[in-house]
Amino acid sequence: MLKYSSVDTIPPMKKELNNLLDGARVIKINGNINPLVSGLAYDSRNVGPGFIFFALKGIHTDGHEYIEKAISNGAVVIFYSGDLSEFSPAVTYVKVKDTRYTMSPVSSGFYDHPSNKMKIIGVTGTNGKSTTVFMIYQLLGMAGFKTGFISTVQFDTGTGPVKNHYRQSTPEATEIHKLLFEMLKNGCTHVVVEATSHGLSPLNNRLGDVRFDAAILTNITHEHLEFHKTLDQYVDDKANLFRSLKPGSGIGIVNKDDPYSEKFIEAADADIFSYSVKDKNADMFAYNITGSGEKADFRVVYNSNRHKAHINLPKIFNVENTLAALLSVVKLTNNDIKTFLPFINKLTPTEGRMITVDMGQDFAVIVDYAHSPGSFELLFPALREMTKGRLISVFGSAGERDIEKRKRQGEIADKYSNIIILTDEDPRGEDPLKIIKDIASGCRNRVQGEKIFFIENRLEAIKFAFKIAEKDDLVVLLGKGHESTIIYKDGSIPWKEKDAAVLALKEMGHRESRLK
Repeated sequence: MLKYSSVDTIPPMKKELNNLLDGARVIKINGNINPLVSGLAYDSRNVGPGFIFFALKGIHTDGHEYIEKAISNGAVVIFYSGDLSEFSPAVTYVKVKDTRYTMSPVSSGFYDHPSNKMKIIGVTGTNGKSTTVFMIYQLLGMAGFKTGFISTVQFDTGTGPVKNHYRQSTPEATEIHKLLFEMLKNGCTHVVVEATSHGLSPLNNRLGDVRFDAAILTNITHEHLEFHKTLDQYVDDKANLFRSLKPGSGIGIVNKDDPYSEKFIEAADADIFSYSVKDKNADMFAYNITGSGEKADFRVVYNSNRHKAHINLPKIFNVENTLAALLSVVKLTNNDIKTFLPFINKLTPTEGRMITVDMGQDFAVIVDYAHSPGSFELLFPALREMTKGRLISVFGSAGERDIEKRKRQGEIADKYSNIIILTDEDPRGEDPLKIIKDIASGCRNRVQGEKIFFIENRLEAIKFAFKIAEKDDLVVLLGKGHESTIIYKDGSIPWKEKDAAVLALKEMGHRESRLK
């Protein structure tokens, strides 16, 4: 088995500013001193003595307004991109073209470029990223490689998985490199990173200075056009993961069944391998796929050899995710497929994905994070197939995000659902009812109050779905999955979808907990 040493000198937690400016796109510096830097922050509330403060221009706030607060909290260096009228003589001011872009090279330098000292695997795509990340993490761990990971749901810096408390699936560059530094310090040799389109975009540059050894594409569907503006730009930003692979040493893994896979192959100057459930000419191919809502059996063809495979995970999504993870670890570690095949039946699901809530009721309840048209297109046919009675779907769509996807969500749900209940997801600053009506525009020939219902309060929507559910019906709760809040105009409220479902069922008199 391949061994990879992580024994390197851990840098001191203080660095001279002049040693952090490579790649920072500096325009000018005010202040003749070269201070020692002891930390990094882009939120003035997190600044401590000796810190760099990055003044970021955001959608709702401008970090330049908090420079004085950062200085009072101990900042000795200010990175900024606007115009300043006052300069403190005790502080060094570094003007740059784009403060957010600059955070990446400065953060990598401060933590002594930790991604250069471990094997870094990036996973991108619209759907399946978190699950594939978690699968790779588990497979490497079971094979004896100490592995860390960062995903939408959780991260592990080498001491065990914990909830991802950051605001983004891919955290900001300061946080990414800090996590990688902690993984290195804790002895990790491999790291799996969920590489979102926001994180890969040069406008955010969260992953711009992470050295990737492997890049994996799951799939591409319509998502996040409120940020990327066009689907072509969305694809191009995701392809930055493959562009970042070093020639001659990196590897790329693509889903051959995805129509955009060629775009990613063209972007990489590295060895590319493919997986498929449709094309037997792929490097890894699955066929004879059978299963249910809880498990799947299939055959895997690799290097002209056929292998039996079983996963204790729902067939929906997870065969493709398993192939992506399996092919990745085989190629990255140069091990035979037989090293990892015994482990795949031990893979556990990601929190908030296809979770069954069984309190003894005579209808089924499933919680899933699916929230994009692409995930709906994959999920709904399978849900329809496994439903004996009626399919009752409860979902919404995010406010201040991709508006175009809402009608398409409605169209897909309309095709497969007997009853649709539209509710709040994360309205943010938008009118919740307008979001619901945007989704409903894709639901043709449904009369409100009969086969489609508008119930903004999510808990009440879930209670209503359970109230009307009959024996053998399936109620599916979509869009929140693992998330812990619902975001409204005035702030967030605590929310756990699974707990809300349990509460609603208990109020109906169901007590026998069989959560899966």
